[in-house]
Amino acid sequence: MSGSVVLIHLAGAVALMLFATRMVKTGVERAYGDVLRHRLRATMRNPFMAVLAGTGLAIALQSSTAVTLLVGSFAGAGIVSGAAGQLAVRGAEIGSAIVTKLLTFDLTLLVPLCLIAGTVMFMATERRDWRQIGRILVGIGLLILSLEMIGQASEPLRESQLLPVIINYFSSDPLTAFLLAALITWLFQSSIAAVLLMATLAGRGLITPELGVVLVLGVNLGSSIIAPMLTRNAEPGVRVVPIGNLLMRGVGSLVMLVLFMSVRPQVNFLGATASDQIVNAHILFNVIILLAGLPLAGLVYRASEKIVALGTKAGSADSLQVAELSALNDAALDVPSQALANATREVVRVCETVEIMLKRIIELYEDADVDKIKALASLDDRVDRKHAAIKLYLAKVTKNPLTEAEALRCQELIGACVKLEQVGDIIVRNLLVHVRKKLEHGLNFTEEGWRELLAFHASVLANARLAFNVLVSRDAETARQLVLEKDRLRDREKETSQSHFLRLRDGSARSIETSSIHLDTIRDLKQINSLLASMAYPVLEEQGLLRGSRLKAS
Repeated sequence: MSGSVVLIHLAGAVALMLFATRMVKTGVERAYGDVLRHRLRATMRNPFMAVLAGTGLAIALQSSTAVTLLVGSFAGAGIVSGAAGQLAVRGAEIGSAIVTKLLTFDLTLLVPLCLIAGTVMFMATERRDWRQIGRILVGIGLLILSLEMIGQASEPLRESQLLPVIINYFSSDPLTAFLLAALITWLFQSSIAAVLLMATLAGRGLITPELGVVLVLGVNLGSSIIAPMLTRNAEPGVRVVPIGNLLMRGVGSLVMLVLFMSVRPQVNFLGATASDQIVNAHILFNVIILLAGLPLAGLVYRASEKIVALGTKAGSADSLQVAELSALNDAALDVPSQALANATREVVRVCETVEIMLKRIIELYEDADVDKIKALASLDDRVDRKHAAIKLYLAKVTKNPLTEAEALRCQELIGACVKLEQVGDIIVRNLLVHVRKKLEHGLNFTEEGWRELLAFHASVLANARLAFNVLVSRDAETARQLVLEKDRLRDREKETSQSHFLRLRDGSARSIETSSIHLDTIRDLKQINSLLASMAYPVLEEQGLLRGSRLKAS
């Protein structure tokens, strides 16, 4: 078999492994994403539980990067503390390493079982949760199969005369090997896939254990770079946890590389085979980083904040400013399809402005001043201007003959724009009033009450993003999910109100002082959520999935 054919087979096997890993992750997120996020928020107040929560979530999602991004968003929204976020990420790295270890066992029999069970579950029912479980099982089967394919594809390399030369070169130049492993991991976007690839090659005698340890350290450097790169344009608060992970794991890998090359210890204690030694070295490294991270979590988080602050070019008030652009091109009015596309682009910009307002308002509850309040209020003026301009533009579009679909889309855009303008008004005329009242009277929520508000706001913000996606994609499944989330939020409102009244009954002074603000905020956020959820109704009506004002039973 020629070298090019061997490389094609190996590349195909690696591609299948990456696809299968992504498939499992997507299935878990769709089936259990909301539950996992809720459990993570609820358990991260305790440092030990934060580590366990991060470990469990990484095992479920098969991705420490996904956990890092999720925890970073929680920290950015103030749902969890920075130190707890750092510990959760440390646990996530352990969870990711455990997944790697599990996949090195002989799981050949699971391949047909997972493929058969997963395919049957996916094709035999329309229930979303069962279909996602089927997706997960098929992904696991393909993942195990890909490992077998990598082993078979790499078998001819053992007879290669060039390979020993390459291995000897990298063994004599560990820094290059270290950086190459980091690059491969960044390209894979998965430390699990990178370590499994190296362990499989080591099991075939293609990589020495000593070189494997160097490569594992490079994998951890590359993995720690992924999340900061993905969040480089995110809000400063969201970027802090990924930067902290880079400081701990990335810098830790460099320190361990220097120590390993200086001492050159025997690696036999890591396992009986080269494959085991590489995987166990990966686990040991992350355990060491976890133990070092326990006492350093607070220090690392403060250092991360300073690093992020250095890269922030604009202040909080300036960051609210969005360039005043318009997609409403009058030259396209004679072509309704193009005009409607232009109007859609403009409504999406209104969505972006409303999302900024919705994200910023909860921050003002915790840290407000006159300038920040004025900056947020000015965005509502922008929403009003764009709302008026879009309505006028769509009125001009209707002067031309329209197909039935174009007429319905025009009405849908007008309705969405009206709802977005109403959301902006609620934020400025209601929520900002609560902020001013809280600021003027120096009031503070109880810790439990504040956590409830943050969680409720996070759900509304997530639903807002679903609504904006529905507006663009017109996807029926997403629209259905959005309306279902409206019902769940109604239940959460009842639970939150009951908890608040229990605190009032117990005589909590801070609960009494902030009672009206707390309840009014929940009410206003629920109203915002209802307006946004109603943006899904035209899509559901078109698909015949809406009966009156309620979803049809599935």
